[in-house]
Parts: sequence; structure tokens; C-alpha cells
Amino acid sequence: MSAARRLLLALALLLAPASLALAQTPPPLVLSLSKSRITITSSFSGDSIVLFGVVERAPGEPDRPRDVVVTVRGPEESFVAWRKAQRFGIWVNVDSRAFLAAPSYLAVLSSRDPALMSDADTLRQEQLGLANNRFLQRVGADYADVVPDDPFRQAFLRVKQAEHLYVENKQGVEFIAPHVFRAVIPIPGTAPIGTYQVSVKTFIDGDLESRGLLPLEVAKVDFEQTVATAALDHPWLYGLASALGALAVGFIASVAFRRD
Repeated sequence: MSAARRLLLALALLLAPASLALAQTPPPLVLSLSKSRITITSSFSGDSIVLFGVVERAPGEPDRPRDVVVTVRGPEESFVAWRKAQRFGIWVNVDSRAFLAAPSYLAVLSSRDPALMSDADTLRQEQLGLANNRFLQRVGADYADVVPDDPFRQAFLRVKQAEHLYVENKQGVEFIAPHVFRAVIPIPGTAPIGTYQVSVKTFIDGDLESRGLLPLEVAKVDFEQTVATAALDHPWLYGLASALGALAVGFIASVAFRRD
């Protein structure tokens, strides 16, 4: 083999891994929120955020249907679910389950039922849908998630959904163009403050194609923020001021409605 042919072969071997990596690179996912900060005041009763996404198609790529899942998680918190039973004619708490570091707000919006997008292992790994989200629980001395039909897990989800803090919409993502989609994220009036994470994942033929992440801030402003900050920084003074305020309101009410 001539020196020139050996040189060409060596260059081809060096460039092949780079070309393969370039071909396997997922297409870029461009995301944008209609607003990245929600301000809570005394008149706040809820809001909605619109997420727009664009999946850029690689040159020469054929048009194939995509699936999209948008998952919004709020700040983590702990929660205790109780089981009641009747004892001597009285309903009392007899057992409990602690949920640790669970999202205070959770919304799952998808272009169709996540169960139809991929296999069961991928659904669990990527936490697609409420049933496949992991909720760390303390079961005796162990810390783990449990099966989806566990009664405590089901009760936890029912309470959160009744408070409109956990939402699942299997038609919540809409394609407005072949590669452009939108989703409306509902924020209830009881939404906890803090930083939320908006996660977007796209699938083609059951395989994860691309993913993206955006922050969303929910914050109190004006007088509400002043009161919240005072309660956190000076809890004793806040408690004393609240007690004195309650006494003052009670005294004024007794004077105003006193009967001679």
C-alpha cells in the first residue's frame, strides 16, 4: 500500500467517530415561556403560563410524528398521609405514611397518553405521567417509592389533585406547526412560592429524542412579601404582633356590637 493511501485511510479512521457523533447528536430544542416570573399579591387567584417549543429538524431528516411531555415541578416539601379507622364508634388516625421531598406542585402535560409513547421501563426512568413519577416515602425504616396502586400513594395524589396542585392533562401539548408546539401551564391561587423547573422531553418512535429545562419563579411582592419575610426572619415578633392584632380586632368588635 502506498504512503498516500495509508494517509487517506488514517484520516478516514480519525474522522469516522466524529462524523458518527455528529449524526447521533439530537436536534436542538428551543423553549420559551410567556413569562418567567409570577407575582402573588393579596388578589391573586391563579394564573397560566404558555410554553412554546421548537424542535429543529436536521438536514435531510424525514418528517415523523413526535410526542412531547412537559413536566413542571415546584419546590420540594414533606407530606404525611393518614389512614383513618373506626374505633369505638369514633374515626381516628391509625396509620400514616411520610412522603419526603415531594414536589409541592406537579403538572404533567403531554401530546397524548404517555403510556402510548414508549415502553414501561422508559416511562418509569423518565417519570412520564403522574403514575410514573417517583415519590420518596418512609416505610418503616426504609426509604423508597412503592407500587402505583399503593393506598397511601393514591391518597396522597387525590389530596394534591383536589387542591389543584397536581395536574395531568394528556392533551395538554398542542402542535401548532409540524415542529412547533405549545402548552398552557395552570398555576392555582394556592401555588407555593419558590423556583419551579419546567422540563420538556420529545420522543420519536418510542425513543427519547431531546430534552430541555427552564426555570419558573413564583414570588410574593409588596405587602405580602414583607409579611412573609418578617414571619421567617422574626417568628417570635410576628407571632406576638398577630396575637396583639387579634386581641385588638376582638376588642373593637365587642365595642362596636355591644348592647347597652
